[in-house]
Amino acid sequence: MVDVTAKAETLRHATATGFISMRPETLSLIVQGAASKGDVLAVARIAAIQGAKRTSDLIPLCHPIPVTRITVEFEIDGRTSRVACKARVETFGRTGVEMEALSAVSIGLLTIYDMCKAADRGMRLESVRLLEKGGGRSGHWQGD
Repeated sequence: MVDVTAKAETLRHATATGFISMRPETLSLIVQGAASKGDVLAVARIAAIQGAKRTSDLIPLCHPIPVTRITVEFEIDGRTSRVACKARVETFGRTGVEMEALSAVSIGLLTIYDMCKAADRGMRLESVRLLEKGGGRSGHWQGD
């Protein structure tokens, strides 16, 4: 692990996004609440939050971080037959929360896959990426 002892505690935040593509019939199951495992997006939201909170358990050299806020949003795009996930994570600490935001998105999308795989094993997780981060010595960064 990187030594963060000398770093100042500051408000830090990160936002990540990604999406899962699927067949239109699978998206319809999600929208109608008809998936056999239940309310897909509600379960995926809780899973995403847990994923952010447990990032240091999953990624060996990540610091355990006292997360102060997590928001997870899903957006359904019927035209492209996909569900986008966006997560924002905040903390007041010595190191950033980029990995927590990326983990939240990944776990949220993987949960959608798990809950719908009986209907569609061809779903694809795509474009998981960091959108923005702020706080700390490196300041603000925003992606494309």
